[in-house]
Amino acid sequence: MIIVSVKINSEIEKVWKYWTEPAHIQQWTFASDDWHVPFAENNLIVGGNFKTTMADKDKSFSFDFEGIYTFIIENSKIEYVLGNGRKVKILFELKNNLVEITESFEPETENSEELQKNGWQAILENFKNT
Repeated sequence: MIIVSVKINSEIEKVWKYWTEPAHIQQWTFASDDWHVPFAENNLIVGGNFKTTMADKDKSFSFDFEGIYTFIIENSKIEYVLGNGRKVKILFELKNNLVEITESFEPETENSEELQKNGWQAILENFKNT
């Protein structure tokens, strides 16, 4: 598993809302400013699907990040399986008046684990700054 995390000075309910609502997802789910999210949908229930289209702003490349939720505890934990079968777990924990988000995910085989970790961490940092 690869693990990334970030601490945010906010209320856990607000963090959860920004993490899970499609209009907010479109504002932060990219690793750099030359990318954007033109489409996001999220059916936040066990068995529900999510889909986020990540696209290069110059329109040269895009891909869909999608999966199915397997476990949800509101304001606390999300687990899902990606389309390629990889598992992801996200924890939302209140620690010292900060919300810590920790993502654990199974790596894919196309890119190095370091590249994957850096990309997911960059997205978390982008989330923190929204």
